[in-house]
Amino acid sequence: MANPYDKAKELAKELQASDEFTKLSDLHSQVNEDEVAKRMLDNFRKVQMELQQKQMQGEQISEEEIQSAQQQFELVQQHEVISKLMEEEQRMSQLVGELNKIITEPLEGLYGVDQEQEG
Repeated sequence: MANPYDKAKELAKELQASDEFTKLSDLHSQVNEDEVAKRMLDNFRKVQMELQQKQMQGEQISEEEIQSAQQQFELVQQHEVISKLMEEEQRMSQLVGELNKIITEPLEGLYGVDQEQEG
């Protein structure tokens, strides 16, 4: 009988060897080597995290905060490498989400989660 942990480790190695991961890793390196790009991305992620924390705590997010976050987003999107990095992060997130869906299908079947409700 297969050990799920061994299969998960095998999947992690496959993921790490994938083109998506390689591109993501290369773009991370490029951003980290560029002091301005790294600072821009760090600032954007800090603002993003603060807004998410406020939302999770049920706090109201002001219009100024929304506009500031939008400006930060537009700024980082203008940086070519950061923009590519964010695109690759989105691809990787989608891939991991699809893998998670495949992995959890047996549980959904067991507990009768209706696939139609998710769409």
